[in-house]
Amino acid sequence: MSDTKPTVLFVCIHNAGRSQMAAGYMRELSGGRLEVLSAGSEPKDQINPVAVQVMAEEGIDIAGEQPKILTTDAVKESDVVITMGCGDTCPIFPGKRYEDWDLTDPAGRPVEEVRPIRDEIKRRVQGLLAELIPAP
Repeated sequence: MSDTKPTVLFVCIHNAGRSQMAAGYMRELSGGRLEVLSAGSEPKDQINPVAVQVMAEEGIDIAGEQPKILTTDAVKESDVVITMGCGDTCPIFPGKRYEDWDLTDPAGRPVEEVRPIRDEIKRRVQGLLAELIPAP
């Protein structure tokens, strides 16, 4: 990890659901102590409206976010790269921490099925945050 704020990159295929929810939680829960990025290997044109809805239930607004294409630069500038079902499309650089979170894709699922995915993402983000920035 660098001496500056650590940067965490969340990557999924469409950058419209899982990675956006994870980034939303990390921004909210870190209180600005981390830089947070998200991207997708094949980004959609908008965020999944059900993901927006279930995050709003948590008081987190991701409606203004836009899916972004995964770039080599985004990976290079990140200390931690969390992938969520994007397979081998994420470039690997030495010295980076990589984790793959096996999470169901919320695309096309009703709100009742997306809430448990959201809750699992929150649990994992809280665990990662505790590792990256231990409580005083």
